[in-house]
Amino acid sequence: MTPRFIKKNCELVTDRLGFSARTYTRILKIARTIADLDGSIAIKEQHIAEAIQYRSFDRKTS
Repeated sequence: MTPRFIKKNCELVTDRLGFSARTYTRILKIARTIADLDGSIAIKEQHIAEAIQYRSFDRKTS
């Protein structure tokens, strides 16, 4: 998925969290995968929250 495709097709509001563009795109990709695994057409708040948790976990273990 390209960043343009993700931005166009994934609705959410995370600007207030202050992520860089790269982090924002990575979180969206992970959230899209989680939504797919959940059988959801749209990315929901719970998918984003889970993706952010994985990102936070990854940064702690690195």
